[in-house]
Amino acid sequence: MLALSPLRAQEKIWTLSECIDYALNENIQVRRAGVSTAIGEINLQQARDNRWPDLSASVRESFGWQKETDEASGTTTFNGSNSTSLSLSSGVTLFSGFQAQNDIKKAGISYESLQYSTAETKEAVSVNIMNAYLQVLYAEEQVTNSTNQADATRKGLELASERLQLGAIANSDYLQVKTQLAGEELTLANAVSTLEMAKVTLMQLMELAVDEPFAVARPDIESIISTVVAADPAEVYETALRVKPAVKNASLARESAAVDLDIARGAYWPTLSLSAGLSTNYMSAADAVTTGSQLTGNLSPTAGLTASIPIFRNNQTKSSVAKAKAYITTAELDETDTRNQLRKEIEQACLDVRSAAVSYEAALRQREAALESYNVAEEKYRLGAMNSVDFLLQKTTLTMAESSLLQSKYQMVYSSRIIDFYRGLPLTL
Repeated sequence: MLALSPLRAQEKIWTLSECIDYALNENIQVRRAGVSTAIGEINLQQARDNRWPDLSASVRESFGWQKETDEASGTTTFNGSNSTSLSLSSGVTLFSGFQAQNDIKKAGISYESLQYSTAETKEAVSVNIMNAYLQVLYAEEQVTNSTNQADATRKGLELASERLQLGAIANSDYLQVKTQLAGEELTLANAVSTLEMAKVTLMQLMELAVDEPFAVARPDIESIISTVVAADPAEVYETALRVKPAVKNASLARESAAVDLDIARGAYWPTLSLSAGLSTNYMSAADAVTTGSQLTGNLSPTAGLTASIPIFRNNQTKSSVAKAKAYITTAELDETDTRNQLRKEIEQACLDVRSAAVSYEAALRQREAALESYNVAEEKYRLGAMNSVDFLLQKTTLTMAESSLLQSKYQMVYSSRIIDFYRGLPLTL
């Protein structure tokens, strides 16, 4: 035990905010979404750069040989020569049915949409982390309750053993308490296993190695519950419409579909482009003419305007426009569906908070009543006025009441934090 003390002292105690922050930095889905957003920014910059003229250069080197015969000697030789061609060319689209502007607008919407998609991914990860964190806290309390129950039964078994030796109780009563203790020790072992699994689940969601020491901070759950107030679905919904990335994304999808319609209609317009070029060449076979003189003297500039007028494209443009209009309708329906789904989720979440509050209050009263009955039964059992069967029945009733209270308590905390989630508030405890 002493050898483990330095290790335990160095354990980091993780708060919910720290778990979420760590997960958002390490989670693969979040990082992948960040890469997609970066690509979207590159695409936007490329769409802007497409408005400018391009410029390219080319160089060509050619070699040739010519057969020549000396008439005096009759010998034949091959004389070689080379030529060099240099050129520069540039082109720019002056007008294409506003396609360049619409491409920039669509790329901008896509980039913004990717940012909101990243935010959605972060939200999903944050909610999963919060749920797993609360599961760890719940499991820890289950271990504490199971330990206390086993300890109490262990004391009861010691008392039953003394009474058995004195002949005050039958052996069957003693065995009944012993069986109860065995069952509660099994429950405790299962609770410890559940706690370890809950920690593993949380650590895996965080992309944290499970072989590292891990402990979570325990907030004041009762204090959190005392601050929970009933939420108005309409007010939460109005707030969610302004802050939730899913709503923003649905709106951007509709805007993107409208831009696609403009792009499709742009194919009806003619395209006007400007091109320019400059070329020159040099030939080694040119007698008494220097390289510089040839390159200068052979300069040949060109310029031109090209107009491309669409006349008939097998109704491709017409079909593209019709499909773009259909996609706008689909995007509008998707946006409406997103808003409706959000409203339904918020209505359910607000109902869950109210139901959790009612359940918590009922479970609290049930636990108080069961505790009073148990205290009376424990005193009677200690004095020998109650047999072990009736006493264990009261103890089982208290155990069930404490379990119900524990479940309703964490359900209330989770439900209240989901309301914060829809309001766009940080998930903290």
